[in-house]
Amino acid sequence: MASTGSSTTLITTPTFARHSPDPWEILASAGAGPLRPYEDSALPHVELLAHIGTVDALIVGMDSITAEVIEAADRLKVIAKHGVGVDTIDLAAARARGIRVVCAPGSNSRAVAEYTFGLLLSASRGITASHDGVVAGEWPKLFGPELAGRTLGVVGFGRIGRLLAGYGAAFGMTVLAHDPFVTETPGAESVGLDELLARADVVSLHLPADPEAGPLLSRERLAAMKPGALLVNAARGGLVDEEALAALLNDGHLGGAALDAFAHEPLPADSPLRTAPGVLLTSHMAACTPEANRAMGVLVAEDVVRVLAGEPPLRPAT
Repeated sequence: MASTGSSTTLITTPTFARHSPDPWEILASAGAGPLRPYEDSALPHVELLAHIGTVDALIVGMDSITAEVIEAADRLKVIAKHGVGVDTIDLAAARARGIRVVCAPGSNSRAVAEYTFGLLLSASRGITASHDGVVAGEWPKLFGPELAGRTLGVVGFGRIGRLLAGYGAAFGMTVLAHDPFVTETPGAESVGLDELLARADVVSLHLPADPEAGPLLSRERLAAMKPGALLVNAARGGLVDEEALAALLNDGHLGGAALDAFAHEPLPADSPLRTAPGVLLTSHMAACTPEANRAMGVLVAEDVVRVLAGEPPLRPAT
């Protein structure tokens, strides 16, 4: 591994290299000076702005890396997303400043796909609701549909979407796929988004959000989903109109929702999703496996070191 000289890498996410020393060793051995101000929480935005002018590399989680942050980054050469989606980073602003943006594609695909299918199973059969009832001293008998013979709609057919499609098929589900950027959808019938929403018993989202375009699943599209359908989202909260989703759950049009990602995180206390019926809410932890954690850390650490050493990154986002 090439030496970076004397450089400082600011790490804002508390999950970086939590389950493996390897990413830390990659940075330290190359002289990339890893610095993580908080071990158990993300770096507050105001502190990020205070630090950013003194660091050469930045490793982030779900932080919003805005043009304001990038403008204040006098020495910054590389921004590394500890994960896959870079929609929280202003790529145009980084490009204008000559700052490379890298990520860790494929590192958490299996973790997220497995977790997503777990959400699907639990929400369909009321597993978590039954647990809560038993803990409360009750003995509920909750009925939910078998998956065999039902239709799974996968929106976004990248690595995660393809894995999920395979899991659905293994359970005997018919699989529909929608992805405007993918021409082949092995194991799934390729359809338009509106057709997928109208036909699918379960809709699962696997694509980045576009803040400028607004929620992909707007009130109108949510209302167009099949009556009684289940929505699963372990991708990005900005993909869904959360107020409309809560309303459609309350009026019984939708049968349930299993969500691991939200427009604002942690989920606000006044979110209508907290009291909506048939919801399963988790804390954006689909990628949290030791295997994925190590892989993400190693991939981004390697590219941080390469960029700081004047070499091209192996996994560029820009």
